[in-house]
Parts: sequence; structure tokens; C-alpha cells
Amino acid sequence: MSNYQTFETYGPSEPYGGSGSPGVPEPPGIPRPPGVPGGDLHSAATLVYGVRTAPGAYEDTYRPAYEVPEPTVPRQADGAEPARAVAGRRSTRRRRARYAERVDGPLRRLLPQALVVAFLAGGTTAFVAKDKAIELTVDGKPRTLHTFADDVTELLAQEGIHMGAHDMVAPAPGTALTSGDEIAVHYGRPVRLTLDGRRHDVWTTARTVEEALEELGVRAEGAYLSAARHLRIGREGLALDVRTERSLTIMADGRARTLRTNAATVREAVEQAGITLRGQDTTSVPPGSFPRDGQTVTVLRITGTKEVREEAIPFAARRTEDPSLFRGTEVVDRAGQAGLRRITYLLRTVNGVRQKPRRTRTEVVREPRVQVVRVGTKPLPTSMGGAERLDWRGLAVCESGGRPDAVDPSGTYGGLYQFDTRTWQSLGGSGRPQDASAAEQTYRAKKLYMRRGATPWPHCGGRLHG
Repeated sequence: MSNYQTFETYGPSEPYGGSGSPGVPEPPGIPRPPGVPGGDLHSAATLVYGVRTAPGAYEDTYRPAYEVPEPTVPRQADGAEPARAVAGRRSTRRRRARYAERVDGPLRRLLPQALVVAFLAGGTTAFVAKDKAIELTVDGKPRTLHTFADDVTELLAQEGIHMGAHDMVAPAPGTALTSGDEIAVHYGRPVRLTLDGRRHDVWTTARTVEEALEELGVRAEGAYLSAARHLRIGREGLALDVRTERSLTIMADGRARTLRTNAATVREAVEQAGITLRGQDTTSVPPGSFPRDGQTVTVLRITGTKEVREEAIPFAARRTEDPSLFRGTEVVDRAGQAGLRRITYLLRTVNGVRQKPRRTRTEVVREPRVQVVRVGTKPLPTSMGGAERLDWRGLAVCESGGRPDAVDPSGTYGGLYQFDTRTWQSLGGSGRPQDASAAEQTYRAKKLYMRRGATPWPHCGGRLHG
């Protein structure tokens, strides 16, 4: 804006009405100057400057200060100027000062303003050079802003955007900025991804499920998704279960079926193949397991029955030493008794083939009873007299029923004391023991006792001591 004012240029003033301007009325409220005929200012007489006119006549007293001649005043004899002359010079100086002020005042006022305009013009150029128009997109929301930031890092700080370890910005932090640049900020989101039964904890900058699958490289065609593809992922993240489409071969009833499925379990895939599992039917892999791509699953048609069997439980023997019995002699104080258990077996036929019985249950019907035995520690007698006081009759009755010619069912043992042929002959006997007399058999039995005590008769040896 210019500091100079524009003034309109006026033409010659129109005369007032009267003889000078016929038909033009005089302006209302403005009296005609005295001495002007008919009100025409241009026809008024010119008067000599400084000549007074008669009272009531028009007098033009304006003169510039520099045109006013100083009046000639006679000097005093003593050099003092009259007061009128001094006052005239002072008035002249004042008029000159006022004229100079009218001429120089606008120039003085214009100079500071011109300097300010020049300064602002230079500052505006620098301001425009530093200002940049940037398009900033934060998580897909764009906006245009003006900034004086020099690089991406400074711009993010000015906008209060804090970047985490999993967040991304493009271009990278520290990149210099120029007007027109586009900055994109993508926040990271945690995703707990269960892909085909296997769990993965990952981070993504995608804003929807579909974008996340594409970013993570997950083949989503034909897959099962626990969340809709268009679902937006918040900054807090989400849990996503994905089951991709797989190829499975089902063998059942002598026929193979191949299908593509995103089933969660083998049982579900078998049902999708149109196969029904009945009763004890199952599959070659656990029905609840996750089906893998290219896997072959065989359906097992099972029929089965249960069978219960009883088995004896052997009893244990508790032995205690007895110094009153000869060494090698054992006396049973309490006979043991075997226990009884009941076992349940499962007999199965799989696809027509009988399987090995499988034990499914064991039940103890009767606990075994422990046998109590006393074992002699007394040294054996050195003469036959030591064996005379024993109850040989009681031993013979226990072993053979007291019959000298008795023979066991196997034909191995014979006689009163059930000798085997080899032991009988080692004691000096000949032939078979059941063919010898009862006295000889008793004599040979005493000799055997002198060697080994009652151990040759484990069940009936205790009878020797009554």
C-alpha cells in the first residue's frame, strides 16, 4: 500500500449565477462577496497588495512567507531596532518554518515506513522459504500441514507422535523434508496367530485382518478364519485362528476318498467325507488330532467282546531261625495259601482281523496268605544215634502213606521216604528203593538226614520233630 495520497485535479471553478453564468443559481448559504458585481468572482477588480480597501470591500491577504518583503524601517540613532521590525522578522521565520514543515513532514514520516516495508519483505522471503506443505498420514488418516521442521524426526516430535519398536515410518527418521513430501506412519499391533494348530506371537502394521494375512504371507484362500477379513485391528491387537485348506485321503470300507478341507480335527474331516463312525470305530490317528496336508487316515471298524479270567497269586514264605532244630530242618508253622485275581481282557476284531487280547481291568478277589517256616540252626549229629530220636514213622506217613512200595505218579520217586534212584544208590542202596525192605529204607533215610538234614523232604521234613 502506498504511503502517498492521490488528489483529484479540479478544473476551473464555475462562476456563481448572475451575468457571468446565466441560469446557474448561487450556492445556498454562501453570501456574495462585497464588491463583486453580480456575484462573479472572476470579474472582480484586482487590488494592489497591501492597499487597504474601503470598509466592506473584499481583500485578499494570502501571500507565501517567502514572498512577503520585509518592511523598510528607519534605524534608530542609538542602534536599537523598533519593536515592530523585530516582531516582523520573527513572524517571517515562523512562517518559513511552517512551510518547511509542510514540505519535509511527509518525507520524514515516509522514511521509517519504507525501512519497515523493506525489512518485512526480506523476512517474508525467508518465512516462505522455511515453510513446507507436508501430507502426513497416520494409520491411514491423511492430513496436510505446514511445518518448519527440517527432517522427519523433528516433524514427528512437533506432532507428538512417538514411535515404538514395532512402529514404522516412511521415509525413515532423519530424512530431510521438502515441500510436497508425503510421510506415512504405521503403528504396530500384536497378533496372537494360531496357524494350523500352531501358535505364533507376531507384530503387524496392517489395519485389517485381510491386510495382516497378506503381510504375514498366510494363504487365506479357502481357509477358516476366526474373524472377518474386513475386521479392523485395534492398537491393542487381537487373537486370530487360521486353518488353511489341506488335502486329506480317507481310507474306509475298502475305498479311498480324497478331499480338501480346513477341518480342525480328523473326526470332522472324516464326517466331511461322508463317513460315519459307529460304536467302537476309530481312526488310525487320534480322531481329535489336527489333520495335516497330504495325510492318509484309515477308518478302523471295530467289534469286540470282553473275557474274564482268574489267576492264582503266589504266596510268600516268612522264615525264622530255630536253634532247637538240626541244620537243614524246616518246620512249617503256618501253611501258605495262594491268592486269587480276576482279570478282564478285551477281545477285538479290527476290519475283520482278530487282535491280541488286551488287558483292561485287574481285580484281586483274595489276598495270598504268607507261609511261616522255622529253619533249624543246630549242628547235625555225628552218629546215627542222633537220628534215632526223630519221628521217622511220621515222615513215612507224610511222604508215602506208610507204604514201603509206594511210587509217585511220575515213577521218579519210590519207597517209604520217596527216594529217587540216584540218591538211593549214593547212600549205598541197590536196585530201586521201593523194592528194599522198610528197615533198609529207614536206615538209608537216617544216613541221608546225617548229610543234608530235613531238606530232602521240604514238605514233610517237619514231621521228624513231631
